Amino acid sequence: MRALVPDQTGAEIFAQVLTAGPISRTVIAQRLGLSPSTVTRLLSPLIEGGYLSETGQQSVTGPGRPQRLLRVNTEQHLVVGVQIARTHVAAVLTDIGAEQLARLVAPLDSLEPERVLSVAAALTAELLALAPDPGAAVLGIGVGVGGHVDAAAGICRSAVRLGWKDVDVAGPLSAATGLPVVVDNDVNALVIAERWFGEGRDVDSFAVVSVGRGVGGALMLHGVLHSGVSGLAVEFGHLPIEPNGPECACGNRGCVEALASSDAVLRMFREAGGSAEADFDAVTELARSGARAERQVARDAFAVAGDALGRGLACLCNLLNLGLIVIAGEGTVAYEYFGPAMTAALERCAVSTAARDCVIKVDEASEGLWARGAACLVIRESVRARLS
Repeated sequence: MRALVPDQTGAEIFAQVLTAGPISRTVIAQRLGLSPSTVTRLLSPLIEGGYLSETGQQSVTGPGRPQRLLRVNTEQHLVVGVQIARTHVAAVLTDIGAEQLARLVAPLDSLEPERVLSVAAALTAELLALAPDPGAAVLGIGVGVGGHVDAAAGICRSAVRLGWKDVDVAGPLSAATGLPVVVDNDVNALVIAERWFGEGRDVDSFAVVSVGRGVGGALMLHGVLHSGVSGLAVEFGHLPIEPNGPECACGNRGCVEALASSDAVLRMFREAGGSAEADFDAVTELARSGARAERQVARDAFAVAGDALGRGLACLCNLLNLGLIVIAGEGTVAYEYFGPAMTAALERCAVSTAARDCVIKVDEASEGLWARGAACLVIRESVRARLS
């Protein structure tokens, strides 16, 4: 993938303006440990090339002239982000600041890789036809897949819910669209989005835990995505916390996902006598305003799920002593019902001050969240900065 800024130090400067801007030259120099003259010299080609522009001034305390602020001209470059789910493919068109410009969703009638990637290619073509500036450069396509992804090879090694094993995602999609393709685990993509543009801005070490039909995790450690030796790091949903618990999609028993996913909530609700026809949204609504008996059954199911999630979070806190965990995903619509049990379990199972040290934030954005995270995979590759 072509680097927007070939020089590494220039790339670091560009990334600072992209993720923290509008920002002054002085602050950039302080953050990167560079001399003001070096920053000014490296900024010149970025401004002349139209990548950056000055936008207003910031007053300073004490003597000295107001400082000019810099911003990225985000509209010059476009990115496509794709989320591959079990029932559909969602895709977004964003600018280089990951601001969503358009979004499309297509249902899947087959999970055969060739069919799924064909749908992704078609959505990409439709999105680019909607671009507000047809002359803007398209940097590439980012793809998020729930499962074990070899990001360097662009291959999905294993995705249980899709039934995929050793599927080349990047090669066929790039051939179909003529664009560079970056592939990673969908929660890894999400943690990059949170670090650059969301709850994790200015936080060097934090985790994202996703809740929905699956439960996943990703870790930003000292400003760098931690994906492990082969991309399997932070398989949070497959922490085994209950040896005799229900069977998980991975084949083990008692994983966090088997106890805390939306599918687990539905299973517990139905096993306790709730309606077999209710979906997750219906169970959430019953927990809010259903008749007394069904309301209690729904709330009990969410409480069990929250307790399991909290025990899993305690494992993260006990291992890593994190200061921030972001809860994201479509399951957050029911946070008011599973959150209290989650917090109680976290406080009960965390050692010493590990629970108090960690702030839990909820990112309730759902529409476009995953695909926007996938777009950030491309932005990161294009910027090629060490900041992740």
